[in-house]
Amino acid sequence: MKKLLVALCCVAASASAIAAEYLLTVTRPNTLHVIDPAKREVVRSITIPGDGVPGTITVPKDGKVAYVLTNRMESVVGIDLDSGSQVFRADFSSPGRRVKGFFAAAVSEDGRELYVHQAPVVLGRSEYQVEDTYIAVFDTADGVGAKPRRTFPAPRRISLLAPTGNKDHLLALGWDMYLFNTRSGTIEKTYPIRHWDRPGLGEPDVLAMWGTFEQARALSTPYFVANTAAAPDSADAFKAGIAVFDLDAETLKTVEFENAQTAMFSSVINPAARNEAFLVMNQLSKVDTETGKLIKRVDLEQTFYAVNISGDGKEVYVGGALDKIAIHDAETLEKTGEIMMPGGADQSIGWLRVVKR
Repeated sequence: MKKLLVALCCVAASASAIAAEYLLTVTRPNTLHVIDPAKREVVRSITIPGDGVPGTITVPKDGKVAYVLTNRMESVVGIDLDSGSQVFRADFSSPGRRVKGFFAAAVSEDGRELYVHQAPVVLGRSEYQVEDTYIAVFDTADGVGAKPRRTFPAPRRISLLAPTGNKDHLLALGWDMYLFNTRSGTIEKTYPIRHWDRPGLGEPDVLAMWGTFEQARALSTPYFVANTAAAPDSADAFKAGIAVFDLDAETLKTVEFENAQTAMFSSVINPAARNEAFLVMNQLSKVDTETGKLIKRVDLEQTFYAVNISGDGKEVYVGGALDKIAIHDAETLEKTGEIMMPGGADQSIGWLRVVKR
């Protein structure tokens, strides 16, 4: 029995040792890249069938298939990361009806269902008829040519979707945050953001287009808000903050950390120190979400839209623009490396995701 336990421990240790993290990003015209951040190199580039431009990337927990929103936001393609083959495809539009999925797509943790927020328009000869938005649910086992198994109504302006710790729940971020029950298709709870009632603060402005919640299981986004208690021409007139939704506890926290002085597009929570958030655009900023203090900020050599982080919380990755992913030390924010896209390809507004293989 002791020998068996030792053997099992050795096997477990070996499996842990060979597990590695990879970055996923996309570039124009329609390419998915698998990147080894430890080696600072692109290890595989996979051409996505059909038209571009790719953007959203969503991956189930096992990290085997990457689902990419592409074809000018009118298709989701599933790519097997081992074979590079197309194993799933859902085309939204049909003759006379154009359907867009504006960034918001997510696959369930077990990889069985794919959720896409869709905005349909009927194309008439002399007018367009705008239809109600909804979330379409696909069975990933349906493969190429998949059609929605079911749909349920959803508010407009949804830009991010994320599965929570409850297998029947899906978080949707729009003007507010909505917790959907994917079985009943109903909103179980609304977490106010635009419609919050916070004395002295106006309606926050949120630009949330990049999903980077897999490491800390926390969906976060920067926001900017008017401080109505301050003089309109004072430095305190506008505040910068961050909203953090814990996907397992299903709780939302918001905190303002400085007077608005620089643009920040996306953010990620440190899985090794969950009070730390990293925010990016022209600067890389580090914020303590518990104290509401800016810890550190450094200028970047270019604009970056997307940010992610290593599982041990030691490295921060910035990308989603032009042909470069830069790597920074999470403690000092100093740049420690970079990875160039093959052929100088542009990431455009592509997402930056981490998978464990």
